[in-house]
Amino acid sequence: MVTQTAQSPALPTDMMAIGIPVPGGPEALVPQRLPIPVPGEGEVLIRVAAAGVNRPDVLQRMGKYPPPPGAPDTPGLEVSGTVVALGSGVDAALMGQAVCALVAGGGYAEYAVAPAPQCLPVPGGYDLIEAAALPETLFTVWTNLFERAYVVAGDTVLVHGGTSGIATMAIRLCNLFDITIIVTCGSDAKCKAALDWGADHAINYRDADFVTEVGRITEGKGVQAVLDMVGGDYLPRNLACLAPDGRHVSIAVLGGAKAEIFIPQIMQNRLTLTGSTLRARSVAFKGLVADELSRTVWPFVAQGKLRPAMDRTYPLAQASAAHARMEAGDHVGKIVLVVE
Repeated sequence: MVTQTAQSPALPTDMMAIGIPVPGGPEALVPQRLPIPVPGEGEVLIRVAAAGVNRPDVLQRMGKYPPPPGAPDTPGLEVSGTVVALGSGVDAALMGQAVCALVAGGGYAEYAVAPAPQCLPVPGGYDLIEAAALPETLFTVWTNLFERAYVVAGDTVLVHGGTSGIATMAIRLCNLFDITIIVTCGSDAKCKAALDWGADHAINYRDADFVTEVGRITEGKGVQAVLDMVGGDYLPRNLACLAPDGRHVSIAVLGGAKAEIFIPQIMQNRLTLTGSTLRARSVAFKGLVADELSRTVWPFVAQGKLRPAMDRTYPLAQASAAHARMEAGDHVGKIVLVVE
């Protein structure tokens, strides 16, 4: 059952959304008209203000990352906007609230359905476009770096892709929680951008061996954790960067899905290799993460101390241009689609 407050205007019957009729390049993203989704039990309908663009959206567009069962075919994993309708069992206080939300799909649209437990309130004065750039990277970095790798104040971590949405969020969180962060980037300009954003050290992997540089920076001690999106031949090199009892977390395999490692090294240094994906996890799990973020991180958001690194915004209808920029690799921080 859907409920609306008497003050809410009647909703239109259809909306503009971005579809993928045939997988392919950025041009495969096509504006289309779709019926407005109806929130089910425990869900809310959000009038979308903005939607973040993420690497999994690119993979989905290419036909390499299908949405999980039950998720919309429309890409988009994070949105911000206003709650305009409620499914059954949802607290009526959510009606009319400005929220940002993690979704399993459907974000590239004028309206999107989100599980209520995956919504976080947007503080007054916080820009809704910036808010749309928070959920995917925040949930990902928190669950993998802070929960799976259990980093704490005083630790040093290594994160690859230093100017990506993931790494720029990791930089800010490490700054807030007194963790030293080393990042790798593919140019001096990107290294400077990462340092300006708050990274403690930035290594241009095209000019220097990051394993050697991590050893130099840590005076041979190594790092307590590595957050890796590359995979492939980076894995054994990452392990060489870890201190005894270090933790390695894989969250993507952009550089290859297979690696050869020396098992005795893991045994002798008591290393932990782990990894995760987020999109297919249950609403119950994501709701628990949202609760933890609400307690531990959201006060920084409310104080204006946690903002995403913003690259560029594009109108929703120009999603193909946003994907082209992401694939070109020149962006620093988040690319966001704005519903006008």
